[in-house]
Amino acid sequence: MQVSLRPATIEDSAAIARLVEELGYPVSSQDMETRLAALIKEDRYLVIVATDPGGDLLGLINAERRLTIESGISFEITGLVVSSSARCAGVGGALVAAAETWARSHGASMMRVRSNVLRPEAHSFYAGRGYDLLKTQHCYTKSLQTKPEV
Repeated sequence: MQVSLRPATIEDSAAIARLVEELGYPVSSQDMETRLAALIKEDRYLVIVATDPGGDLLGLINAERRLTIESGISFEITGLVVSSSARCAGVGGALVAAAETWARSHGASMMRVRSNVLRPEAHSFYAGRGYDLLKTQHCYTKSLQTKPEV
């Protein structure tokens, strides 16, 4: 499949919203525009899209450079989505390679990625690209909305 990679733009917001919805993360075009605007203005984030020859979005990758107390600087793929119509055609591999190139250009010697335990196809995808399973973990959330007084 012929694919072109380029940095995401605000004009991609609606198409990106449709892509992430395929993975079960519904978001409005307006909310995606807000998120994308914040991501593309900072150089610690990477958002690249893959398009077909007609310009339709086939996939995207989001990565970031993080600084934490325990690990120092690290690089992580925080999102990878390939349209169901373009999976297993090299789109995801091209996007991951682009993110790795970006990380190397910022001095990275390692890239991380987290994958939901419910996505075994993603696990084999990353393993096939040389990623090693480091650990399993639990992810907790807590609502911080104010509770009404009784």
